[in-house]
Amino acid sequence: MHDDRTLVEARLKRVLDERIRPAVYPESVPLEVAVWNAPGEPVPVADGLAATPEPIAVGARWGAPWATCWFRVTGTVPEAWAGRTVEAILDLGFDENMPGFQCEGLVYRPDGTPVKGLNPRNQWVRIGAPVEGGEEVRLHIEAASNPVILDYHPFLPTQLGDRETAGSEPQYTLARMDLAVLDEDVWQLVIDLEVLGELMAELPADSARRYDILRAVERALDAVDLQDVNGTAAAARSRLTDVLSAPAVPSAHRISAVGHAHIDSAWLWPLRETVRKVARTTSNMTALLEDEPDFVFAMSQAQQWAWVKEHRPEVWARVKKAVADGRFVPAGGMWVESDTNMPGSEAMARQFVHGKRFFLDEFGVENDEAWLPDTFGFAAGLPQIIKAAGSKWLLTQKISWSQTNKFPHHTFRWEGIDGTRIFTHFPPVDTYNCSMKGSEIAHAARNFKDKGVARHSLAPTGWGDGGGGTTREMVAKAARLRDLEGSATVVWETPAEFFGKAEAEYPDAPVWVGELYLELHRATLTSQAKTKQGNRRSEHLLREAELWAATAAVRVGFPYPYEELDRIWKTVLLHQFHDILPGSSIAWVHREARRTYERVADELTGIIGAAQRALAGEGSGTLVFNAAPHTRDGVPAGGARTPVVEGESAIASRSAGGYVLDNGLLRVEVDGRGLVVSAYDLVAGRETVAPGQAANLLQIHPDFPNMWDAWDVDEFYRNTVTDLVDADEVAPGDGASVRVVRSFGDSRVTQVLSLAAGERRLGIDTEVDWHETEKFLKLAFPLDIHAERYASETQFGHFYRPTHTNTSWEAAKFEACNHRFVHIEEPGWGVSLVNDSTYGHDVTRAVRDSDSGTTTTVRVSLLRAPRFPDPETDQGVHRFRHALVPGAAIGDAVREGWRINLPERRVTGSGEVAPLVGVDRDAVVVTAVKLADDGSGDVVVRFHESRGGRVRATLTAGFEVAAATATDLLERPLADAAAPERDGERITLSLRPFELVTLRLKRA
Repeated sequence: MHDDRTLVEARLKRVLDERIRPAVYPESVPLEVAVWNAPGEPVPVADGLAATPEPIAVGARWGAPWATCWFRVTGTVPEAWAGRTVEAILDLGFDENMPGFQCEGLVYRPDGTPVKGLNPRNQWVRIGAPVEGGEEVRLHIEAASNPVILDYHPFLPTQLGDRETAGSEPQYTLARMDLAVLDEDVWQLVIDLEVLGELMAELPADSARRYDILRAVERALDAVDLQDVNGTAAAARSRLTDVLSAPAVPSAHRISAVGHAHIDSAWLWPLRETVRKVARTTSNMTALLEDEPDFVFAMSQAQQWAWVKEHRPEVWARVKKAVADGRFVPAGGMWVESDTNMPGSEAMARQFVHGKRFFLDEFGVENDEAWLPDTFGFAAGLPQIIKAAGSKWLLTQKISWSQTNKFPHHTFRWEGIDGTRIFTHFPPVDTYNCSMKGSEIAHAARNFKDKGVARHSLAPTGWGDGGGGTTREMVAKAARLRDLEGSATVVWETPAEFFGKAEAEYPDAPVWVGELYLELHRATLTSQAKTKQGNRRSEHLLREAELWAATAAVRVGFPYPYEELDRIWKTVLLHQFHDILPGSSIAWVHREARRTYERVADELTGIIGAAQRALAGEGSGTLVFNAAPHTRDGVPAGGARTPVVEGESAIASRSAGGYVLDNGLLRVEVDGRGLVVSAYDLVAGRETVAPGQAANLLQIHPDFPNMWDAWDVDEFYRNTVTDLVDADEVAPGDGASVRVVRSFGDSRVTQVLSLAAGERRLGIDTEVDWHETEKFLKLAFPLDIHAERYASETQFGHFYRPTHTNTSWEAAKFEACNHRFVHIEEPGWGVSLVNDSTYGHDVTRAVRDSDSGTTTTVRVSLLRAPRFPDPETDQGVHRFRHALVPGAAIGDAVREGWRINLPERRVTGSGEVAPLVGVDRDAVVVTAVKLADDGSGDVVVRFHESRGGRVRATLTAGFEVAAATATDLLERPLADAAAPERDGERITLSLRPFELVTLRLKRA
């Protein structure tokens, strides 16, 4: 015999490909096929079943982009097949190299009962095992001709990403439509040989186990009669019994396989198609669970479960039964697998509130894990939020995509900004679409970085995004790998079972402090600016709607809009999905998102207006409502009154050209180019702008990343930069302001620089009519500050990043996320840059000369122009608001960040509106005031320490309080929390740095 593995592998591959796999279905007969092309958008199932189809032949083209075609297949099982296993093979024209991202189908019986999905590697439908012969077969297929967007050349601009531009050319060719006999011996032989061949390829060249497998495989191949594979398959399998029954060594790595199908809630398809993708996959998985008693399947994203419930009640019934059996597992406890960098504090909390509540209400299931395999990095505030939601574990895989630094652990404890630690696991299999290949299993064992102290890892197993989930082949492979010498062991387990074992074996897991930064996909902080603006605006409108509706409900009996707010929150949370908010979806998704955000804004503005009018009462005076968490112009946080504005501001000509703005607190010089050459803090006697440089400097870079256009910006983009210093117009504006107009390329920018009375803040309103391609627009502020670190706002606090690049870890963070502010400070004096809708930024240090120290430059990322997957990304008019705040301490940065995002509202009325709740320390920021979700009328207040210090604060309710209870995010009492210190309507608490608190106040 040959001992050369290469020769055996070559023989095995050819025999499998050309003889054994074709013998899995040794006999077949064609089915008759007819098709009905549904007009427009997908139709209800009943309509598709009732339609009259026209005959279509195998080999015919079908399916315009995004269309739905209803196929009817009919036939009769031959009498001669009695006693055998028969399946329908239904190939819509799949490309098996792409399990997902193409056409899909859902098979129905004539009565409308769903059978299973059709996917590239899941084309079969069981007819009978065994059949009697003579059965009439009639099946219906709801087939979606979703175009291939992510092809083998995935970065070419395409018009297929929107139905309005995709055209009508048929996308697919109908392939095999047969009834066929399944030879289960041959099918099992295929699995045996694949498992052993894949394992053999991973074993060391001199391994005795490798030679054992090699010899057994050769004996099995020798036993196969290539002219009678079906008659000799059983004999061939018998030659493999010994090597397949050899047990794994006791020290083998242990893999918990979790059936999984990662389905992006929108990406290269619109939201409506995800509804159907989920229905197809859940149909597949409930069917597989019935066939495979050891298999378990986990699905995250409560939104996707809700879609099944709403749109496919017949599938929902099967899902509910499988959940009750404990084998179809709700995972993650979030509304969607959201981005975690950009969602604001309350939005991130509500992801867990709505996700966990759905699973509790529907199934009584409490999720202990956050499940985010594909999210593009993790903000440092997230551990506290996970804990506050009643969870304790986190799973992600995406950090393995980092391009520069390899993360040092696969299992560890992640510490957030407040000190909360969450037990976290990165699957070393390095994929959330594991298919049980030997190479994947071996990689997981080799790659696992915590060897010697731990040996458990998790493998999310199944095809996602339209691939149909876990296949029966994967389950069969896992059965052979359960206890197989030379391999890691594999067992199907739920996420909770895995985490329980992993945490128990590794109680002293190492700690990683701070954000989990993904060294990739940095441009997702900027792409699709209108989607990001819609999210930011919606978050703050929701705050206002809850605040004023709750205040009006308690004060004047205003009907609190529970159902409307619940629905709107879920809509906003859905759009925080990690391909929508990051701007990496097709044009159709973002077109719909813009319209959705407009509807959300209109509805929330209506709720806010109605509540404020109810509070303002009758009268002809003007009340200013302040929804920000700090007093503003004499108006208390969460209250309304006539404003008090002191001081004045003025504009004068500048002797060297340009203008000077002055309000007695800040003097700003704008030169003839429209650039800020001085921002002098008159109170501190300190210049803000670095010597010899200019702020408010627009800079444009070429932007053509190596991969993933909408996702990535590569560091080499900085190699080429153009400063936009030529101005078409620099002129006085209204009040104390300067209007600056610039043209460049095919675009135009209009800016208004303004200085309000009584404020140490330069307002910068920027309008960009953007018509560039593959360009990156930045707004730069070189500051006369020497600082080794700076603060960026994140959920419920802020996070410090270095301004230097001492190591590759710091250098890799050349584009980072902030929420409402960045803040840079020398001891005693700092500067903040606040914004109303931008997230991406960079901060760099540069030595001016040997005598004058360093300049720290903050640059805001405004716009990009990638062409994939949306070739028209960001084209059109955009408006941004920023403010430069000299002399700002971190508390000022917090206050100004809220202020620019929550402008005052003026309402006609009389008197004043006292806050529903107030806090006596500015360091304590109230992020939500609302009525309890259960309809009890209790008032819920959420707040946190915002400056990174300790504080003792008193919260005062503007109503009679019967009881005050500390709760989790879901408004449930905390079992281990002491009762808050209360004196009537005054509740006093001591908060740790960045500590998050939720109080439930029962009204007397």
